[in-house]
Amino acid sequence: MNGRARCKKIAVPKATRIRRVRSRYRAEARRKFVYNFRLMLRFLTAGESHGRALVVILEGLPAGLAIDVDQVTRELRRRQGGYGRGRRMAIESDQAEILSGVRAGQTIGSPVAMMIENRDWTNWQYTMRVGGPGPPEGEGGARRAPVTRPRPGHADLAGGAKYDRADLRDILERASARETAARVAAGALARQLLAHAGIRLASHVFRIAGVALSNHLRVSFESAAALAEDAPLRCVDADVERRMIEEIDRAKEAGDTLGGAFEVIATGVPIGLGSYVQWDRKLDGRLAQALMSIPAIKAVGIGAGPAVATLPGSRVHDEIVPDDAGARVTRLARPTNNAGGLEGGVTNGEDLRVTASMKPISTLMKPLRSVDLATMTPSPAAIERSDVCAVPAAAVVGEAMVSLVLADALLERFGGDSISALDRAMAASDAAIRARFSQPAG
Repeated sequence: MNGRARCKKIAVPKATRIRRVRSRYRAEARRKFVYNFRLMLRFLTAGESHGRALVVILEGLPAGLAIDVDQVTRELRRRQGGYGRGRRMAIESDQAEILSGVRAGQTIGSPVAMMIENRDWTNWQYTMRVGGPGPPEGEGGARRAPVTRPRPGHADLAGGAKYDRADLRDILERASARETAARVAAGALARQLLAHAGIRLASHVFRIAGVALSNHLRVSFESAAALAEDAPLRCVDADVERRMIEEIDRAKEAGDTLGGAFEVIATGVPIGLGSYVQWDRKLDGRLAQALMSIPAIKAVGIGAGPAVATLPGSRVHDEIVPDDAGARVTRLARPTNNAGGLEGGVTNGEDLRVTASMKPISTLMKPLRSVDLATMTPSPAAIERSDVCAVPAAAVVGEAMVSLVLADALLERFGGDSISALDRAMAASDAAIRARFSQPAG
């Protein structure tokens, strides 16, 4: 048999080739769908803690959303507050400058870019210079020595090993929670989109170390929203808050740090955000990932959270009863909300309730044992300017991250490249759900 005959013998039939091409096309389409699903609303941040500025780009906001720049500033100020914060907050006065994506007070559909300048930059120009090995003329600030003693609990050691950096400042400057200011700016815009859709958010601190409220689920959205922005710890119980402050004072005197826990509550959340059909579309999973990405957050709970592991199902699951008041779109009500507004990864129309637990800050004024990587000898960990307790600030960052996830899920469900298109889709969905639950299913 000659070569040509052998080629003809093993040649793939045309129909098979077509099927294979179609199969590859469908697989590619599925990959693009899964990829694009998470691109409804996305953001990226850049910048170092003591660099010139933080930058954030937020892509996916519908055109026509009215933007209140002062609200962005208010959210940034809230992040800087709270009892137990360090000296850095007395230096910075964060304000975001919108560079693109907004015209005449409204979004125009293109990415929104914002910059938050670091006022402390003048003191760090030499250490954080972009150019050179040699210092350019006119750059001031202290000549700081390399950081070689990693702090237990921080990214210093793991980051230095991963990126092969001898000066751990290259790690800590980006791993610093200072980056969350950019997240809060992005979240403030997402929050304005949610407000347009009738969704409001609030947070409260329910634990500092061993001092805690007896049950955070008893705190209503109205109680959390009514907390003053300048409240020391934004705890709804004044007596508990006083004892929390005493704990922070004791930790400061001992050169130690404290963690705690906060809850973010969202009300007015429409039914049907998220999905149970794939693991990465479940809204509770997306919220957990977003909150766990906040520095020092080590646990996330939905609704009753870890307590569900200790109780029987009869005391965990939220019963469904007729809504006698007729206020809900489904005409159904829940006497309890242990599920935190999520069942099967989908919002059920109840308030969304998410908790996050924060470990103590890694920088201790009486440092823990470490090793100087320059000499590989035992040494106390490095000391960087830091807080004693930053749980109230983390709660504000938590609000921002929940806002971004909810805004993404809102756009995923209702779509719309413009605010008017979003409004029409939400109105149509609301009407359909009301009609569905206005009579028994046939």
